[in-house]
Amino acid sequence: MTKNEYMKVLSHKLRRLPKDDYYKAIEYFEEYFAEAGPEHEQEAIGDLGAPQDAAKSLIVDLAAQNAKEPPKTLKKGLSAIWIAILAVFAAPIAVPLAISLIILVGALLISLGIVILSILLSAVGIAAAGIASAVGGFLLLFQSFADGLCSLGLGLFCTGFGILLTYGSFVFFRWLIKKLSVSLGRLTKGGRKNEADH
Repeated sequence: MTKNEYMKVLSHKLRRLPKDDYYKAIEYFEEYFAEAGPEHEQEAIGDLGAPQDAAKSLIVDLAAQNAKEPPKTLKKGLSAIWIAILAVFAAPIAVPLAISLIILVGALLISLGIVILSILLSAVGIAAAGIASAVGGFLLLFQSFADGLCSLGLGLFCTGFGILLTYGSFVFFRWLIKKLSVSLGRLTKGGRKNEADH
């Protein structure tokens, strides 16, 4: 196998990685071959092992790295979850178990997404009702001061509560993505330890 054939197979195996991780991985392997030089190409291929094994190892390493260093942004968190899912499929566990795990994680994510979306829509509704109540209360101040003041206060409270609930939903979703990516990374890291034990 030549370097070009090796890189072609490796590139195909890593194609499902997020773009940033894919390009970093390809760059790493290109540099590895460049340092070895054309005369030591076969030795480099022997050191790296089969391209399929190198790809699996890289994906599992990325998942383990995400487990150690939780992602700081939502985009990186979603990428980490995707890498962990790829690592589960790359780990030496039974395919039905991997499929069951993916379905379970997917169902959990969909369920939590629906709950968070419901809370978010409720929060926006509460904030909108609060704004309408505050405007109505302000206008009512000129007709009945006590009723207007009560409506204004209730409207401001609902607006503040709605904004707080909206912000809380976003914070909770980011926290959930971070924890899920770390948990999946640990799961794949555990599978790799079991492989090393055998």
